[in-house]
Amino acid sequence: MNKKIAGLFTSVIGLSILLAGCSLKGEQAVDEVDVPQDTTYVDELEENALEPGAAEAPAEGEAPAEGEEEQPEEGAKEGESATAKRQLFLMDANGMVVPMTFELPQTNEVAKETLEYLVKDGPVTDMLPNGFQAVLPAGTTINGIDAQEDGTLIVDFSKEFNEYDAASEKKILESITYTLTQFENVKNVAIRVEGQELAKMPVDGTPIGKSYSRADGINLMDNGITTVDSESVTLYFPAEAVDGTPYEVPVTERMNSNAENGYEEIVNALIDGPSMDSNLSNVFNTGSALASEPTLKDGVLNLEFNKEVLSNVDEAAITDQLMETLVMSLTELEEVEAVSVKVEGVEEVFNEHGEAYAEPVTREQYVPAEKL
Repeated sequence: MNKKIAGLFTSVIGLSILLAGCSLKGEQAVDEVDVPQDTTYVDELEENALEPGAAEAPAEGEAPAEGEEEQPEEGAKEGESATAKRQLFLMDANGMVVPMTFELPQTNEVAKETLEYLVKDGPVTDMLPNGFQAVLPAGTTINGIDAQEDGTLIVDFSKEFNEYDAASEKKILESITYTLTQFENVKNVAIRVEGQELAKMPVDGTPIGKSYSRADGINLMDNGITTVDSESVTLYFPAEAVDGTPYEVPVTERMNSNAENGYEEIVNALIDGPSMDSNLSNVFNTGSALASEPTLKDGVLNLEFNKEVLSNVDEAAITDQLMETLVMSLTELEEVEAVSVKVEGVEEVFNEHGEAYAEPVTREQYVPAEKL
């Protein structure tokens, strides 16, 4: 019941009883409902029930039952706006397009609001880490967004979108595409300017076609492999911000599509590390190698390494960055939902904080999961 209406109703009843020479005492207590926390392990993904004994929350749009107070949205205190964690693909100090996670206001126009945080001199300005910058030209506005049933999101920008340097063109396209495809139901992005569909970017002519997707890559690296009998794979390597904050950089390379085991090919590329002329780091110890061939079962990719992969042999620990690099890279593949890491001759593997990797790790451990 609406608090104002309930208060008025109570006041009228109280006045009637007072006039009759009676008094009314007592007060009602309101029980809070515990909201279950999100989990990240595969075998818990389908568990979304309330704690035993807790009242069932009202359906979306339904008023709370009489005697219950309406609770603020998760992540927001009473009187504050709700927020949600979202990734923005920004440009770092080395000119790479990289994901950074921010708490953004929760609105009814999620895609539009998220894109507004990619505009230079826009709302993201005071939130930017040192050395990072937004990529869309200053003054750019989003005229409209249209979601298609096939997973394509059509974005219509204002004419200011055209006002960028040619050297930034691919970065802009990659930033828009990867920022929007973080949402589970968005697969492709189509671009319009003032209602006119773009088949190519307006300044340097980068082809867009009907739409652009993650399959087109990000921070493309030439590793000498030709397009014949090869396919694009996006790998994640760690880097450090100016203030020392670590973050992951996605890099798209060509790999042999005729490899007997494509997963093994990807893991070996991560073990080899990034190219020497990049500012990216290799998280694997010298001598690290797969001890057996990777296998995929029910969406879980099972990996077994030799002991050289451990950062601490006595504690059977591997670094958090190594696990993030593996999971982020391998779950870029549509069929891989989670990664399980084992070490040859070791009963159980732990993270840097002594917590066991008892279950496969999903991408949601590192990336917010949301639908538009």
